Amino acid sequence: MNLKLEYLSALEIGKLVNDKKLTPKEVLDYFIDRINNYNNSVNAFVYTKFDYAYIEAEKLQKRLDKGEYCGLFAGVPFALKDFLPSKKGWSHSFGGVKCLERIDEVDSLFCKVMEDNGAIAIGKVNAPAYGFRGVTDNKMYGATKNPFNTMYNAGGSSGGSAAAVAKGLVPIAEGGDAGGSIRVPASCNNLIGFVAGFGSIPMVNRPDAFSATHPYCVEGGLVKTVDEAIALYKLMAKYNSRDPYNNMSLRNMSEFDGKVNSKKSLKIAFTYDFDIFEIEPIIKEKLDEVVSIFRSANCTVDLVHFNFKHSANELSEAWCKGITIDCALDLNFEKEKGRDYLKTNKDDFPEEFIYYKELCDKMTIKDLYDFNLARTDVLDNFEDVFKDYDLIISPTMCTKPIRNEENGMTKSPKEINGKSVESLVGWCETFLVNFVSYPAISLPISLTEEKLPIGFQIIGKRFREDEVFNAAKLYEKINPWDKYYEISFNNK
Repeated sequence: MNLKLEYLSALEIGKLVNDKKLTPKEVLDYFIDRINNYNNSVNAFVYTKFDYAYIEAEKLQKRLDKGEYCGLFAGVPFALKDFLPSKKGWSHSFGGVKCLERIDEVDSLFCKVMEDNGAIAIGKVNAPAYGFRGVTDNKMYGATKNPFNTMYNAGGSSGGSAAAVAKGLVPIAEGGDAGGSIRVPASCNNLIGFVAGFGSIPMVNRPDAFSATHPYCVEGGLVKTVDEAIALYKLMAKYNSRDPYNNMSLRNMSEFDGKVNSKKSLKIAFTYDFDIFEIEPIIKEKLDEVVSIFRSANCTVDLVHFNFKHSANELSEAWCKGITIDCALDLNFEKEKGRDYLKTNKDDFPEEFIYYKELCDKMTIKDLYDFNLARTDVLDNFEDVFKDYDLIISPTMCTKPIRNEENGMTKSPKEINGKSVESLVGWCETFLVNFVSYPAISLPISLTEEKLPIGFQIIGKRFREDEVFNAAKLYEKINPWDKYYEISFNNK
């Protein structure tokens, strides 16, 4: 095979398989060889299911032999996130929490959509415990390394997914975003990370159908091109009455064909820090590159200011409490059944999770009120800007990718520019979006001197995924980032 499949998108590979220019087995052979050769360097996959994948490839081949069209992602191997249940009969560990390993009882929506469109699940990839930080590291599996520079982390919480795609181990992988868990690793790995506005992609949760709202959590994937992000969104944005928040799918996307609308003059607001975050100077420099690119495309791009009543630390601490609530409840329910994991297996859990779990156990009605006041603060600030602008752009992260530590507890610096920063998500400008549920996408800018990717995010108005994608396509056309993959694909 002369093709270097790691350079192709999942859509391109799917087309080659449907056109019978590649067989599903050839595709599997190629990527399994890359997993065997390169996974140790980045620690993306925590386990693989190659035998299962080959059986599925044989089934797919029989359909192709009959002349069937097998879907957009025909023959494409994909990875699932080792966090929540995602593939019935496989297993998950809530992000490397050993005592919580369980057999998956259901398929995730991402898994269903990919398999319905011809893709083949090949294994599960690393995540931090409970998705509870912007890096991927845990006590069970260790740190997932950045394919561009393995001294640094792949970001989180979908860091295993991002590293697997950026290293060319699979073309596409599962992600979930409750505070930046798709966009942050996308930024760290020169990838595309899209999070839909809450409600368009169904989240069917049980026993509590309403549990994905504090903050808003959305499923998605890590990909290399905007077209893949668009295709995945269109496949996942379907109505499901089992999700009480799920509304009309695709909204304004019916008119959007994936091509840049050059007739629309975009009005873009930009901010370096939302007037609350500390950011490294290199991040400001990189965002200036983005501003110049959009201005070169005749977009109106203005620096705007925000007037938050809460500090970045207050907001990030509110996020940490919110994301812990359901996890704390699950552990308390287990304790009622006689399984007190924080007593018998305390060392399996990160100390930060234990800290916030104990805070959640003590929360009062007033604490919940204060949580919603913080979210309202974010909502009002965004809406004040959206009165005059179509989109907001900002850095995805306040820092370069984070250096790995050796004890399974990689975190961000506790200070930026000499000022204290909440170390779990306080260096990510992404979680603001999850408080209020707007569509957003992280796109690559360029690399630092250390060959580390830097990204920025485009945030759109509620229900306007089409405008986010239009701006993303425009930017991708002017500033293609595939030139950087030579570094990550071949870096030992």
